[in-house]
Amino acid sequence: MCRSIKTLRPPYLDTVTEDDTRAAALQYVRKISGFRKPSQANEKAFDRAVREIARASDRLLAGLEVRQPA
Repeated sequence: MCRSIKTLRPPYLDTVTEDDTRAAALQYVRKISGFRKPSQANEKAFDRAVREIARASDRLLAGLEVRQPA
């Protein structure tokens, strides 16, 4: 697991920004691709993956039902 990816759901964070989900997506893509910065040949695929994972993360967070502690 990427240790630098923060948990983005309550109660860990009250609000999640687009930058938060993009940063987490970027760390994930870096981890699984093995590239910190892709070559020009791989840049489009890398950037597309970051966007898609950020969108999927936003949908996941929007759909979660989180129980608030009493």
